[in-house]
Amino acid sequence: MMKHRNRAVAAISGGKKYPDLRGTVTFNGMEEGVLVTVQVTGLPVQNECCGCGVYGFHIHSGGSCTGTEANEFADADGHFNPRGCPHPYHAGDMPPLFGNHGMAYMSFLTDRFTLEEIIGKTVIIHLDPDDFTTQPSGNSGEMIACGVIAR
Repeated sequence: MMKHRNRAVAAISGGKKYPDLRGTVTFNGMEEGVLVTVQVTGLPVQNECCGCGVYGFHIHSGGSCTGTEANEFADADGHFNPRGCPHPYHAGDMPPLFGNHGMAYMSFLTDRFTLEEIIGKTVIIHLDPDDFTTQPSGNSGEMIACGVIAR
């Protein structure tokens, strides 16, 4: 049985184009790794689209959900990658979110990072799915939502 050690949370908010996108990412430290649980609403819904409804989901190395006019989450920086691994082996590379009528829920266990390593980093939801191939970040497209990981 997994034992809970400690916890961190990121409150997710959508950008200007997606103001209704909201959610929470919870990181629970366990003996076996970190249990990541995501719950979001307000994801863009595109009906009758074979490739739609799958969203890239990553921890980024920056500590802020601010940016520029062209990229409102530019300060989130690139994928969290403290060991210099190629994509998709960055510590911040996580499974994609699968939308369900604008909502998504996912929970998974990972040992790619510890809670201490990710405090103050950002969580990003991208408009497109990660292709798990393209360097350096999987061709996930526009950053549509962001949250800062805090205790």
